[in-house]
Amino acid sequence: MKRLFILAAIVSTIGLVLGGLLLGFAILVAQPNMPSLEVVTDYRPKVPLRIYTSDDTLIGEYGEERRNVTPIDQFPDHLKKAVIAIEDDRFYDHGGVDYWGVLRAGLANLRGHLSQGASTITMQVARNFFLTNEKTFSRKIYEVMLAWKIEKNLSKDKILELYMNQIFLGQRAYGFTSAARIYFGKDVADLTIAEAAMLAGLPKAPSAYNPVVNFRRAKIRQEYILQRMRTIC
Repeated sequence: MKRLFILAAIVSTIGLVLGGLLLGFAILVAQPNMPSLEVVTDYRPKVPLRIYTSDDTLIGEYGEERRNVTPIDQFPDHLKKAVIAIEDDRFYDHGGVDYWGVLRAGLANLRGHLSQGASTITMQVARNFFLTNEKTFSRKIYEVMLAWKIEKNLSKDKILELYMNQIFLGQRAYGFTSAARIYFGKDVADLTIAEAAMLAGLPKAPSAYNPVVNFRRAKIRQEYILQRMRTIC
């Protein structure tokens, strides 16, 4: 038994060392190809004008559509809290990558609970502005490195502002200002707590949690977010 324990410890140590070396090599290779942050430091929303079917299936892109930026202080506080509660509850505590969140998500997934991700808001900004959604090791390395770079150059409030202006929320809405008008016919500043929680549930899967398409599922997620807000806010 003791031998098995020692052997397992040795194998684990070797695995950690090899993993660290592989990660270090990947970072060295990726570093020269890191993009400039000009696209986020001088941000003006500019995305393709996308045409969707009623169930949010993309059927075409035509030119570009520009949107005005909503400053972070014009988003209601309860909307910001709802977004942070569900997307990245340690947003103001980590440096771009939430290592505790990675461990927590891994343990939850191993226990067979609902699948949990570990992408922070900063990592999502990096992915939305610079990367694709392909699930590859190299893309994840770039996402982590860009998150570090973004955190080094921008304030937390600026990062949150970028996220809340650019994220896709279904029904052809990019950003929470657009989503407030499309889903509730009102300015984002006038959203109630319940409406804010409903919109905060959309980034993970806009089609699945879309209140227009599936109100029951959207309502369940809204109630979960409200519970999260009561717990951590």
